[in-house]
Amino acid sequence: MYKFQPILKQTIWGGDSIIPFKHLDQHLDHVGESWELSGVAGSESVVSEGPCAGMTLNALVHKERERLMGHDNYARFGDVFPLLIKFIDARRDLSIQVHPNDEVARRHGHPMGKTEMWYVMPSPTPAPSTPPFLYCGLKRSITPEQYADMVANHTITEALARYDVSEGDVFFIPAGRIHAIGAGCFVAEIQQTSDVTYRIYDYNRRDANGNLRQLHTREAAESIDYTVQDDYRLHYRPTANVPQSLIRCPYFTTSVYDLTEPMLIDYADLDSFIILIGLKGEALLTVEDTDAFASQVTLRAGETLLLPATTEFLRIEGQLKMLETYV
Repeated sequence: MYKFQPILKQTIWGGDSIIPFKHLDQHLDHVGESWELSGVAGSESVVSEGPCAGMTLNALVHKERERLMGHDNYARFGDVFPLLIKFIDARRDLSIQVHPNDEVARRHGHPMGKTEMWYVMPSPTPAPSTPPFLYCGLKRSITPEQYADMVANHTITEALARYDVSEGDVFFIPAGRIHAIGAGCFVAEIQQTSDVTYRIYDYNRRDANGNLRQLHTREAAESIDYTVQDDYRLHYRPTANVPQSLIRCPYFTTSVYDLTEPMLIDYADLDSFIILIGLKGEALLTVEDTDAFASQVTLRAGETLLLPATTEFLRIEGQLKMLETYV
């Protein structure tokens, strides 16, 4: 089992919820993101404790190979860890953006595109007076020419589906879907290991040096999926002590657990690492691997835990809401 040092990202739209949520003894303003588990070059997670403390995630993958990743995953991804996990605190609106799929990303020199999902959490600190909201997908059909015109005349948000959100809301954002996190949102994000984002519109905001932030209108136009859906919110029935499947796609499979009593999870037939993301409460976790070696760790809200593919059984004792994801 591995825990990692969080990578805190200060942004012009960030708030002050991440540090208290993660119980950190730090003083930073405008922390918009905590990268919990990252193999992105230049922002690699570092193991925080245990025999591998100080080792980067990518070095850990190279060392443990199939034992960490699973045989199929290691054959597919090699030494590249395929998922990036974040907490995001939006005190102000994020830019309207889109991510490319793998094919488009590689044409532009990136190793992979970005498909992602959001799980909405309550903000640990007071949010703006208006309800938190986000944009996800197109609410009406537009052409590429209309898209370009709406970006130019600052009306692109009029074509987007807007949702007021609350705890437990889930949104799937496949590559190509226009989206944006709005002010007041606090979310857990699971995504492909990619930092490529094409910014479509940014409300004419300026950076710390007074410059307008760069837009990627042409690249975005190449990436956008203009398909319109009736509803982009994922609908499920939260149930205590029963795993609730949320997303199953080629890049990740994610479930949510809301545990108030002990649970034993059988991973013996799963050929993948497992990531557990603490959302609320805490619990004692006992892991037994293929060598019949048992180890224990406490997982609490604001922490992320990586279990190797050799994990066979996981026993959880306590009151814990968490996300589980694997490939």
